[in-house]
Amino acid sequence: MKAFSGIALLALSLTLAACGKSEGGAKPSGESVAAVAPPAGASWSETVAETPEGYYRMGNPSAAVKLVEYGSYTCSHCRDFSTEASEEIRKLVDSGKMSFEFRTYVRDPIDISTALLARCGGKDIYYPLSEQFFTNQNAMFEKAQALGDQRYQALMSAPPAQRFGQLADALGLVEFAQQRGIAADQAKMCLADTASAEKLAKGVETANSQYQISGTPSFLLNGVLVDNAANWAALQPKLKAAGL
Repeated sequence: MKAFSGIALLALSLTLAACGKSEGGAKPSGESVAAVAPPAGASWSETVAETPEGYYRMGNPSAAVKLVEYGSYTCSHCRDFSTEASEEIRKLVDSGKMSFEFRTYVRDPIDISTALLARCGGKDIYYPLSEQFFTNQNAMFEKAQALGDQRYQALMSAPPAQRFGQLADALGLVEFAQQRGIAADQAKMCLADTASAEKLAKGVETANSQYQISGTPSFLLNGVLVDNAANWAALQPKLKAAGL
């Protein structure tokens, strides 16, 4: 997308991964996994907890199969995966056989603004809100294109505590979040949280160091990077081979 040339230069010095490339290899166990009943009065897909690393895990914390996605809110392949796979993932999570984590792999300031807002409502709405941000991706891109590089660079020149809030406002993301239950003052506080923004960027560095992430979406299956699985059609057979 040509109009985003300036974004790549101003992405907090992150090494940007290409959207839609994944390398590595997960070894399936070949053994069938037994279903696990959820806690009384709940479903596993509605059971979300914060992990020690600060991510949100959906499902049975002791699930035999643990699926992690490294994804970007500005990646079209990640958007497509969300559309194709979210319902299917919930079904697998509800069986108690699999847990799921979406770990934000931020690639640019728009990504960071969106990620800060997605986390702003806490663990209970993180997954529904993330999916809705993906459905809004095209509209967000249209607003970003309309800004132009000069306006974008002016926004990026603001102090760090104001930068992501101004960008989110310009892209309609604050209004989008407000319509989904995030109060304006709450959104403003989340977008001014530079410590959280730095933590998101640090998470990219950690992922690159531990797993050599080369693109989004990328997947870990029981802690091992999955080879050639950037979409649901490619990932599903590997989950079946893992016992699902």
